[in-house]
Amino acid sequence: MNPADAFDPLRPRLLRIAYRMLGIVAEAEDVVQEAYLRWHQTDRDAVRDAEAVLVRTVTRLCLDVLKSARVRREEYVGTWLPEPIIETVEGDDLTLTLMMALERLSPLERAAFLLHDVFGMDFEEVAKAIDRDPAACRQLASRARAHVQEARPRFPVTEAKGHELASAFHAASRSGDTHALQALLAQDVVLYSDGGGKAKAVLNPIYGQAKIVRMLEAFVRRTGVNSSQLVYEGSIDGLPAFVTLEADGTLQTTALGIEDGRIVALYITRNPDKLMGIRRAVGGEPS
Repeated sequence: MNPADAFDPLRPRLLRIAYRMLGIVAEAEDVVQEAYLRWHQTDRDAVRDAEAVLVRTVTRLCLDVLKSARVRREEYVGTWLPEPIIETVEGDDLTLTLMMALERLSPLERAAFLLHDVFGMDFEEVAKAIDRDPAACRQLASRARAHVQEARPRFPVTEAKGHELASAFHAASRSGDTHALQALLAQDVVLYSDGGGKAKAVLNPIYGQAKIVRMLEAFVRRTGVNSSQLVYEGSIDGLPAFVTLEADGTLQTTALGIEDGRIVALYITRNPDKLMGIRRAVGGEPS
């Protein structure tokens, strides 16, 4: 059996699993490539279920990566956000907000939840993938599910309304329209900005409507009205979002967490290492 014949049709699913586990596209691609190399060395004629074997391999490789990733993220400069991606998969409602909730879980809780709740594997399969018994996997997934449920919006908005709010926020934030910003932002809104020490960004989350409005007003005073160029409007990791080319030449993504018609979270990514995929997808020039 040619190793690619069984592997290539599964590659997109394996990449999705690895990305959801790790939050970084390049790391996910490295894991899947390592899984392919191991698959190449496997006695494939003895394998009855190639998908189960490959999912198990990818999951265990991801768990190994997460052990070192925890240390790297503790040393990360400023806020760490998952790498933004534009691609969405029908039926996968795991948004950037929920991926942030997964970051607070242990690697095993994250794996059990993703494999069972997101990718539809039964607990017998999950147990084989993470080398735990099915009862333990149920408990791991249950604990993870409770955290994720807390992060799900109680009053989600429609896709059309979400994109309307994203467009309105982009306009208000680049014009310094205080009243419009106050109308769009919830009182307890939080702003997260990821520059990774490689692009200018606020190091710690900013909490509260008043502080965020003042920060955006100062930004407009410093850079001028409409100083950035819009290059994409749509969805990023399942959230309403837009991509801009800033006056300093930095590509930036802004994704919005929305609940009950108000923006409750702003996720801004400026780290160029995390934006290479976005740049390839939308380009760095205005549309």
